Amino acid sequence: MISYTYALVLFFTVIICFIASFDKRIRFDHHILSFLKASILVAVPFIIWDIWFTSKGVWWFDTQYTLGFSLFGLPVEEWLFFICIPFSSQFTYFCITKFFKLNWLQGFNNIIAFVTIIVCSVVALLHYDKIYTLVTALVTIFTVIYLHFVARVSWLGKASWVYTILMLGFFPVNGILTGTGLPSPIVNYNPKDFLGIRMLTIPIEDAVYGYSQFLLVLYFFIKFKSKKEKIVESHIQR
Repeated sequence: MISYTYALVLFFTVIICFIASFDKRIRFDHHILSFLKASILVAVPFIIWDIWFTSKGVWWFDTQYTLGFSLFGLPVEEWLFFICIPFSSQFTYFCITKFFKLNWLQGFNNIIAFVTIIVCSVVALLHYDKIYTLVTALVTIFTVIYLHFVARVSWLGKASWVYTILMLGFFPVNGILTGTGLPSPIVNYNPKDFLGIRMLTIPIEDAVYGYSQFLLVLYFFIKFKSKKEKIVESHIQR
């Protein structure tokens, strides 16, 4: 059973959200195609990053916890990670913003953007020799700059607030992956390549990395969903 560990983590992360997506009060299932296009689009550069870091020994996987199938050095579970985790995250955002009015959080957009950019810039400058820390900081900087100053999204405050709520799921999921409750971690990190600051067993970079991924998937999900809704609306008007 130990070989099913990573797969079971993903299964239990996504199954409740998947079933609930068909609830008539939510109907997230109507937007699954938009989600898949968004998550796959964002997954491509993140998977390339993952493959590169794995090949360089920045991190590696304990295969006793995986099914034994791999592609380009990544266990099949790692590939599924980029669909399952974003699905649960986007479903959560969709539900919270559907049932609660959070427009007041738009007032925090500027401060969130500036604080994120400044903190990540300082970390990147001080720890440029730690590749995981550096790449994570740079990706987050460029993500926030693009969303706030170029795309000018109005939901940065809402998304950031929801992401703090998602930490309730982040800690058990990433905790197990990084060794919480296990004899050894599923994902191991080279201590020379990250800050060494851990939240329980989770490198702090994982949370920042997850933030960027969440924002990017949300950005494209909203775009694809809006495009689909406009097409449907135009057909109805005809």
